[in-house]
Amino acid sequence: MTWLYVFLLGFSLRAGAEDAKIFIDIGQAQVKKSLIALPPFQYLGSQPSQGGHVQAGQNLYKVIFNDLSVCSFFTFIKPDAFLEDTGKVGLKPAPAAVNGFDFNKWKTIGTEFLVRAAYNVVEGDLSLEVYVYHVPTTRLVMGKIYRGTTATMRQIAHTFSNDLVKALTTKRGMFLTKIVASRQELKPGAGAGAKEIFILDWDGANPFKVSSGKSIALSPAWSQKGDKIAYTEFAYHKVDKVRNSDLFIYEILTGKHFLVSYRKGINSGAAFMPGDEYILMTASKDGNPDIYKMSADGVNMEALTHGPNHAMNVEPAISPDGKKIAFSSDRLGRPMVFTMNIDGTGTKRITLAGKYNSSPAWSPDGKIIAFAAQDHDHFDIFSMGVDGGNLKRMTDAKKPSGRAANNESPSWSPDGRFILFSSDRTGNQQLYLINPDGTNERRITEDRFNWEKPKWSPYLD
Repeated sequence: MTWLYVFLLGFSLRAGAEDAKIFIDIGQAQVKKSLIALPPFQYLGSQPSQGGHVQAGQNLYKVIFNDLSVCSFFTFIKPDAFLEDTGKVGLKPAPAAVNGFDFNKWKTIGTEFLVRAAYNVVEGDLSLEVYVYHVPTTRLVMGKIYRGTTATMRQIAHTFSNDLVKALTTKRGMFLTKIVASRQELKPGAGAGAKEIFILDWDGANPFKVSSGKSIALSPAWSQKGDKIAYTEFAYHKVDKVRNSDLFIYEILTGKHFLVSYRKGINSGAAFMPGDEYILMTASKDGNPDIYKMSADGVNMEALTHGPNHAMNVEPAISPDGKKIAFSSDRLGRPMVFTMNIDGTGTKRITLAGKYNSSPAWSPDGKIIAFAAQDHDHFDIFSMGVDGGNLKRMTDAKKPSGRAANNESPSWSPDGRFILFSSDRTGNQQLYLINPDGTNERRITEDRFNWEKPKWSPYLD
């Protein structure tokens, strides 16, 4: 079993709760990034810093650097601009600390935030001691020791990044969240073409396979509590000797899979409702794909849409307050995004242009809906207000051939600062992040698989 402990530290520059303040205004950070210095982490052990010890420190640094890079609050000061050798001075400032660092040397190069950290590894146990300073005021923002094992190295690093973001902005960080997506094997041989459900860290690391049907598994969705995942798999039915798109639920804690809907036809597109006792899904048990409200055990079903005119109603997405459902439907000809009340009444079309609009996703504050729209011969990610106004394009990428890339399946981070999506701009479908204003696009998977229908988890810490 992995474990992690966090200890608060304080000294003469104590950062107490009574002194709490916002060091970085999130709105202003989009205009002006703060200059941060992140020197290499010192090794505190008595044993020579070789082999695994060096690797642990480098890995801690790499994960934290990536976390702080993606959050868009900082510009990193290059190490060759440092005016003191950080390997020869301590983690605390002079003159109070013997051999302490000099605040003035960091002020001279314009540093706003200084991170001073050291680590130790003893028989697999890992500790990270870290201090963050606001240099202009010589103030300690936070000081903590994180203790775990080398197996929890990434958790330690992400926890520190979360703590720093919260200390500077008062808002939670998302670095301990996860992603679930369908991954397709493209290599020739056994399993080629199959799609399985995987859970990944937010940055694409530590892929863990959830499904194992060696078939086509797709459209995963997190429960509101983040302890379950619903997904659809084309499962083989021995009696009828056919495959059917059945709906499963996977319990993360136990690793158990439960078949919750195997009605003939489509059982797909699940979305957990607040409380996780009910699921929204698309089923075609009566002929046409319609949206149903179903108990999480698969027993009770209630139709929320009824066509019309043999229309497809798919991809239900529940609003954060649980009062509205966004979905896509071709009831007026071309697939468009609609909203309706939670009981299926009050249907309203909210996309009015484009050839094909799909995959609606609510922002965590319920004010914006992101979706994929076909523009000419490709898809891009757009956003709009919940009434359909204030339409914005967020993606516009080219393939190596020069043709426009497809960007699809948006999903919001739980803090609302990022949108996750898939794109085929490199040839196969990979996962990317982008800020809601269309800036700071970043690729997070680097492999030869196809990643489809990603969903970002709720907060898990």
